Amino acid sequence: MSRDRNVWGEPLTPCCHTPKTGFYRDGFCRVGPDDISVHSVCAVVTAEFLAFSKAQGTDLLTPRPAFGFPGLQAGDRWCLCASRWQQAEAVGLAPPVILSGTNEKTLEVIPLVILQQHALDAVH
Repeated sequence: MSRDRNVWGEPLTPCCHTPKTGFYRDGFCRVGPDDISVHSVCAVVTAEFLAFSKAQGTDLLTPRPAFGFPGLQAGDRWCLCASRWQQAEAVGLAPPVILSGTNEKTLEVIPLVILQQHALDAVH
């Protein structure tokens, strides 16, 4: 279990183990000093978001085995960069989020009230 905290200040729950997500590929949206892009938002990606991300220069569709990246498809859970999720939200393409698996560091970029509007899990 991760020692990191989620947006509610509780222990961070896993985002996804299949495919193995997170900057550290441990299934959690943990944020450390080497994660400058802040991969902190546990999201259930949609086809629309994946197309948006690719158009912005981040191709999450194409597998990259050398980096342990299987390529994503709609319905996969993935730790997204807070800034990319925020960009998608601004144009109405933000994928749903799992707040229990979303790192508290996200709150430095995205207000909790915005995340709650897209949450799939219970709101505190």
